[in-house]
Amino acid sequence: MIEDIKIEDIVIGKGHKPFIIAEMSGNHNRSLENALAIIDAAADAGAHAVKLQTYTADTLTINVSHNEFNITDPKSLWKGRNLYELYEEAQTPWEWHKPLFERAKERNIMIFSTPFDNTSVDLLEELNVPVYKVASFENNHLPLLKRIAQTGKPVIMSTGISTLADIEIAVRTLRENGCKELILLKCTSTYPATPENTNILTIPHMAQLFDCHVGLSDHTLGVGVSVASVALGARVIEKHFTINRAEGGVDSSFSMEPAEFKVLVEETERAFLALGKVTYGILEEEKKSLTFKRSIYVVQDMNEGDVFTEENIRIIRPGLGLQPKYFEQLIGKKITKAAKRGTALTFDLI
Repeated sequence: MIEDIKIEDIVIGKGHKPFIIAEMSGNHNRSLENALAIIDAAADAGAHAVKLQTYTADTLTINVSHNEFNITDPKSLWKGRNLYELYEEAQTPWEWHKPLFERAKERNIMIFSTPFDNTSVDLLEELNVPVYKVASFENNHLPLLKRIAQTGKPVIMSTGISTLADIEIAVRTLRENGCKELILLKCTSTYPATPENTNILTIPHMAQLFDCHVGLSDHTLGVGVSVASVALGARVIEKHFTINRAEGGVDSSFSMEPAEFKVLVEETERAFLALGKVTYGILEEEKKSLTFKRSIYVVQDMNEGDVFTEENIRIIRPGLGLQPKYFEQLIGKKITKAAKRGTALTFDLI
C-alpha cells in the first residue's frame, strides 16, 4: 500500500480527493499585477495550489540564433521564436517570487515552483517552498534532481518525453539523494495534447512499477481526460491556468480560464466521490425508491376462491406487492379472500 503524502494542509493519497494545481507558467504576460491576479483567480476557482516556474533565460539556454536555437516545428505554438527570447518573455522574475508567495499565503492557497537550476532551488529554499516540481524537460538533468532531492522536500515529477528507462534513472536519482516522498505525473509533452495520445491507462501501471502515487499533468483541452484519470487512481492533476485566453500569453491557448477550472475542481472531486467501493444490494438511500419498482397487484375485483389469471393480476408499479418472480407460479392458484382492484398481492392472499 502506497503511503499518503502530506504537503502543508493537503493530504495526497488514494482515500483523499484530488489535489488540483493551477500552472501559471508565463501567462502573467510579464506583469506582476497579472501574476497576483492569477493567484487570486486560482484561489477563487477552488485550486489547491498555484505553480510557478523559476528560471531566467540564461539558466536555460544561451542567446544565439543558430538553427537549433530557433523553433522550427510548423505545428508548434512557438514556431519561429528564438529560445532565449521566448524564455525571456515567459520567465517569472525572481524578485516577484516573494510577493507571489505572500499573496498565496493571504489567499490560503499553496504555492510552489519548478526550478531549472541550482540557483533557483536556493531561491525557493529561502522562501521555504513546501514541495518541488520537476518538469518533463528537466527530468534528465540529474545534477538538478540531486540538488532538489537533497532538500528533503516532497517531489512531483512529470514524465513526458521520457522512455521507461529515463523515468527509472530519474526516480533512482531522486531516491538515492534523499527524496522520500515522490509523486509522478503521466504527461504528454505536446501543446495542446490530444486525448488519443494521453494514454492514461499508464497511470496505475506506473504507480505499481515505481511504488508511488501517480497523477496527471494534463495538456488536453477540457476536463474529460482529467476526470477519467481520477478513476484510474490519479490524485494529483496539473492544468495550465490563465484569467483570459484572449489576452494571450505563451501558454494561453491550452490554458483553462477560471470558470473552466472551477468545473475541473468540481468534476474531479465528483469522480473521486463516485468511486466508493465494490458494493451490491440496496443502499439505505435507495430504500425510499423501492416503491417505484414493479410488483404483483390485483387489477380486477376478486372474490374469495377466484383463480388468479393473467387478466386479474399484473406486474405493475408500485412495488409494495409480491416480487414479479412469483407471477408465473401464481397463475391457477386461488385467492383466500375478496380483494378490490389495486390491492397489492401478498402471501396471505394465496
